[in-house]
Amino acid sequence: MADVTSTFSTARWSLQGQVAVVTGASKGIGAAIAEELLRLGAAVLAVARTAPALEQQVADWQASGLDAHALAADVSQAEGRQQVLDMVRERWGRLHILVNNVGTNIRKLTVDYSASEFQFLLATNLESTFALCQGAYPLLQAAEGSSVVNISSVAGLRHVRTGSIYGMTKAAMVQLTRNLAVEWAADRIRVNVVAPWYIRTPLAETVLRNPDFLQSVLDRTPMRRVGEPEEVSAAVAFLCLPAASYITGQCLSVDGGFEVNGFQ
Repeated sequence: MADVTSTFSTARWSLQGQVAVVTGASKGIGAAIAEELLRLGAAVLAVARTAPALEQQVADWQASGLDAHALAADVSQAEGRQQVLDMVRERWGRLHILVNNVGTNIRKLTVDYSASEFQFLLATNLESTFALCQGAYPLLQAAEGSSVVNISSVAGLRHVRTGSIYGMTKAAMVQLTRNLAVEWAADRIRVNVVAPWYIRTPLAETVLRNPDFLQSVLDRTPMRRVGEPEEVSAAVAFLCLPAASYITGQCLSVDGGFEVNGFQ
């Protein structure tokens, strides 16, 4: 029998020496992702629009000895994205991990959306992802082995009651991921996407506090519970690890079985 210990390397399960950017990192899934990457050894630039909450979160991480950095910037706007890219370029000169997590929603019937609401959701959920990927390309190249993880939603794979614009932007993120994975494979840049179902976050709590809605979610989820942010962050971290070096262009649902569920 072969000695399996001879081929095992702890470096495959570490992000030591790597640089990561996580958007929407002051709370919820984004904060959980940033912390997961930090505890695996990465230096993390945590980005969010609201400075006080972000700076407090980063200060807590720094107090624990983690290599965390804060940048208050609105990545739905070109100026905010440029701030992120400039800071990475000036401080590190390369980028190993980009997690496009920032996102928001306005729940309405399609006929009730205004043009400004359409533009707001498109800019926050989709344009920020596309433009940050595009702008970060030279920095990702410079890392000589890097990973992009986009945070979509099962709403981009199935009809759920989140509104058509949200679903449309999340579906587009999945296809963007596939295209970039093929385009950038030769540059040793892997691109994957994670699609959560209902996760216990401040954004989700606005609807989950309704007991009837919560029950309808549980009825459609084989595992019969809502997910936790740490369950999403673990999936994201795995896709960023050297251990996942042959995985690109994939969509990983973190959904308690929702997407594959049929008639019960």
